[in-house]
Amino acid sequence: MPQSLTKIILHIVFATKNRKPFIYREVRPALFAYLAVVTRNLGCECYRAGGVADHVHLAVRLSQTVSVAALVQELKSSSSKWLKMQSPTLSNFAWQRGYSAFSVRDSGLEIVIRYIENQETHHRKRSFKDEHRETIQRERIAFDERYVWD
Repeated sequence: MPQSLTKIILHIVFATKNRKPFIYREVRPALFAYLAVVTRNLGCECYRAGGVADHVHLAVRLSQTVSVAALVQELKSSSSKWLKMQSPTLSNFAWQRGYSAFSVRDSGLEIVIRYIENQETHHRKRSFKDEHRETIQRERIAFDERYVWD
């Protein structure tokens, strides 16, 4: 019997609209758990979700039946609605329009997971913009700076 075999691991990153620090420390654990559930409900596996006040990272194994764009769209739309219900101070919450998704080798998954787990410490030394710009350039992805930070 024919089989379709895949193991596509992604490091997904998206930020709050205009980098506003809406993801309060108190809501982060529940948000990251929520993002993991949304991922799993789409048939994907969430190895780790994390982030800081203005952006999130996810390490995900992509299902054979969902596209990257569909996964990210569902993550952003459902979590945006969920966040708005958590507190009146989040009523204006919005994610940026875009996102980044990078392929990860199986052998590099643990490095990405540790990186996601250490976001708080990591961004004390380096800004999200500087680091993300460097990652995009290192991955040789063509981009227009005017549209990356909406």
